[in-house]
Amino acid sequence: MNSKRLGERLNAFGLGVVMLIFSIPGLWVVLNAFRPNREILAKPAVWIPEELTLINFINMFGYGEMATIPVWSYFRNSLVISVTSTVIALLVGMMGGYAFARYRFRGKGSIFVGLMLSRAIPGISLSLPIFMLWSWIGLIDTPLGLIVIYVAMNIPFIVWLTDGYFRQVPYELFEAGVMDGCSRWQAFWLIEFPLAKSGLASAAIFAFLVSWNEFALATQLTRSTDSKTLTVGLMDFTAQFTIDWAGMCSMAVIIIIPAVLLTFLVQKHLISGLTFGGIKG
Repeated sequence: MNSKRLGERLNAFGLGVVMLIFSIPGLWVVLNAFRPNREILAKPAVWIPEELTLINFINMFGYGEMATIPVWSYFRNSLVISVTSTVIALLVGMMGGYAFARYRFRGKGSIFVGLMLSRAIPGISLSLPIFMLWSWIGLIDTPLGLIVIYVAMNIPFIVWLTDGYFRQVPYELFEAGVMDGCSRWQAFWLIEFPLAKSGLASAAIFAFLVSWNEFALATQLTRSTDSKTLTVGLMDFTAQFTIDWAGMCSMAVIIIIPAVLLTFLVQKHLISGLTFGGIKG
């Protein structure tokens, strides 16, 4: 075995070990979703499951003996909020990224830097002023209130990402389309958009996951089942002196599944979009 092949195998082995270490918390959550609380809380810890059961999911969906958690309401709220905010942020961010990539205008550099700096501000640091402002205009405990926040959070990132993608599309293709009789919109939609759609898919996935997984602001701005998301619904398993860890882990699995499925379904576009954006100059 030559040194090059040995080095590749060692790199693959090291990468596998690192990935396994990073996966342990998620795997532990999934495992606990199928175990009873007494086994999860056992001391010393029970590392190898003695009993696997679906009772946590049965109770969570209201078919068991424990109190029902409105999982379907939380799931609907999360889906509506995440999809709506992603679509709006992608449309606005795509237009912004295209404008930065293709046009010259006064203050272009300053505006771009300002957008990037706004993304660097931790959302939780704005929770108090957002809460006060939303209280004044009546957006507390409404899906619209979260949608507006998530759109604002995702637009700077999508602008930055799509700006790089559109810069990689040769401008000569656009000019050729215009010369062949296309309008500016037709040239964009028929020529430039298809070439950058993998990058746009990457931006959409990241924006969706940000909205789907966000907890800090959602827990401050929602109160009832009409607006609570799945991440906020995790708190339903906590009481004054106890925590239903098994129920919380089963809810976490429900949160994880759509994100994992979506990532696998669009992984081809995601990988090509990331590599496409990685060569921007």
